[in-house]
Amino acid sequence: MEHTLLVTVRFHEGRYHGLDSRKAGEWPPAPARLFQALMSGAARGAAVPSEVRAALDWLEALPPPIIAAPRGIPGQSFAAYVPNNDLDAELSKGRSPDVGKAVAAIRVGKRIRPILFDAGTPVLYCWTFGDGDGDGDGQAAALCAAANGLYQLGRGVDMAWAEAVVTDPDEAEQRLSSHRGIVYRPSGGGASDRELLCPRPGLRRSLAARFEGARTRFRPGGTNRKPIRLFVQPPKPRLAKVAYDARPHRFVFELRTGDAKAAFAVRALKTAAELVQEVRDKAADRLRHALPDSADDVERYLIGRDARDQDKAARVRIVPIPSVGSEHVDMAIRRLVVYAPQSCPLAADDLAWAFAQVAWWNADGVIHEELQRADEDRMVERFERRARRWRSVTPLALPLARRRRIEPGRQADEAKGAAERAAEEARAAAAVRQALRHAGTGPPAARVRVQREPFQHHGDRAESFASGTRFAKDVLWHAEVTFTEPVAGPLLLGNGRFLGLGLMHPCEPMRGVLTFAITGGLANDADPIAVAHAARRAMMARMQRALPRGEQLPAYVSGHEEDGRPAGGGAHRHIAVVADLPRSRLLYVAPDRFQRRGIPWREIERDHRRTAQALEGMDVLRAGA
Repeated sequence: MEHTLLVTVRFHEGRYHGLDSRKAGEWPPAPARLFQALMSGAARGAAVPSEVRAALDWLEALPPPIIAAPRGIPGQSFAAYVPNNDLDAELSKGRSPDVGKAVAAIRVGKRIRPILFDAGTPVLYCWTFGDGDGDGDGQAAALCAAANGLYQLGRGVDMAWAEAVVTDPDEAEQRLSSHRGIVYRPSGGGASDRELLCPRPGLRRSLAARFEGARTRFRPGGTNRKPIRLFVQPPKPRLAKVAYDARPHRFVFELRTGDAKAAFAVRALKTAAELVQEVRDKAADRLRHALPDSADDVERYLIGRDARDQDKAARVRIVPIPSVGSEHVDMAIRRLVVYAPQSCPLAADDLAWAFAQVAWWNADGVIHEELQRADEDRMVERFERRARRWRSVTPLALPLARRRRIEPGRQADEAKGAAERAAEEARAAAAVRQALRHAGTGPPAARVRVQREPFQHHGDRAESFASGTRFAKDVLWHAEVTFTEPVAGPLLLGNGRFLGLGLMHPCEPMRGVLTFAITGGLANDADPIAVAHAARRAMMARMQRALPRGEQLPAYVSGHEEDGRPAGGGAHRHIAVVADLPRSRLLYVAPDRFQRRGIPWREIERDHRRTAQALEGMDVLRAGA
């Protein structure tokens, strides 16, 4: 049976200064900071009660918590002048400088930019534990008592107080859903633009060691003739970086006919932008009529009119979903998904109601098409997968990559040469990389390929999507992007991403198989065994360079244990290398793809991902003659 430890933290003022100086800001407050605050509040001098020590040791072994926090915005920065470590260096040399003059001489400016938020909205931390997590109830009760001693969270000026209760997961989820802020959940190791420090086993002991090390950082040394004071850096705390994300509210709608059969209504793929504009305007009219006080928010966050750069992350996205999955599918639009960021001022329930009212009437006033709310849809999930390679379904709008247009009757006279076409494609590829930065995709792109033709069999050329939009035909491009690491969808790029343009579809090849095309230099009588051995040696060499110094090659790559024995114990648990020379390709195949006795993918996924990252960019293989 599962339980939830729910810690509620309230701040005296709506300012938070506990920011990591190496980053632009840290919001919400990291779970590790709460752990430190609980330990500090329970301590009496240098001693922490034994029951609190046991409870903190139990807490640091739990999975990262869910966090709900009010919306935070960066405040005005200011400079605080503090002494740096030069004074410690002077003292460590045995000198006795005038402290007052020394501090005034060596102080440096440090920029501090607090986070501003609504102090009336608390910050919630939810840890889930089960009956199998030791004496969970007893340890959680001890933490509830320790929470009463919390007096700050962050820096010394961030005064706060806390209360903690043990509840069931359903009630905790209700508290999270009714929270007026943003809910951040651990992203399961996936890429995220927000990484928070979380407890890991051994944190409590490392904090105690760091506290003691700070008290004794000046130690005697040298000889009797020439004694000196040594400065010893206190040990670092044991912390873990965990990726968090604030998942947007997600509503799936189906285009249905208005008759009794209510079959799917079909829209052509090239009308994606027109369809999104129609749906958006109809939903906006509903909201303006029902919520006149929110008319400005509707204009800014739904329509996008007068939206500032900082408003883009909070805007509502309407994504048309074409039918994909087979080369014979017609690629028509039958579904739409509405993504409402948690930072959007428009309430999620209001948005869901407004879009559910969207309908189209014929001349007789009878509904012939409408949006109907749907549950989870497998077609929508195809666009939300994680993948390294993505291809556009609707073209990207790239105003900085405009092509030279040729009039239909002058194509022969004004035909483009190879150099001009290459220059246009290079500008378009650069514009795609800039669009990736604007979209905040995270991992960089390893390769970008652009073209006007569709990648799918039943797709449409890029210029055919310009009708009914503000974009000219010559700024629309189809693109294929290969990232260095998997990226989660939905992925929309370019200036038209709020109109359904720039929709990308994952086209990851077979999971667990890394494929390299041999484009040249292969002898006619090449030995596949020799090429495979060379490819294996190259893989091990590149992996060794990617590993920290002193770390041995994993058995997944080398195929051998640390003592030299073959890895696997009867089952191959290492990657296989295949030289498929008739098809001019090299294959690196995960063991779960070629063994009858299957190996769970979750057990080898991390090693396979590291291998793929090490092989990224390999374009030359030296294999003898």
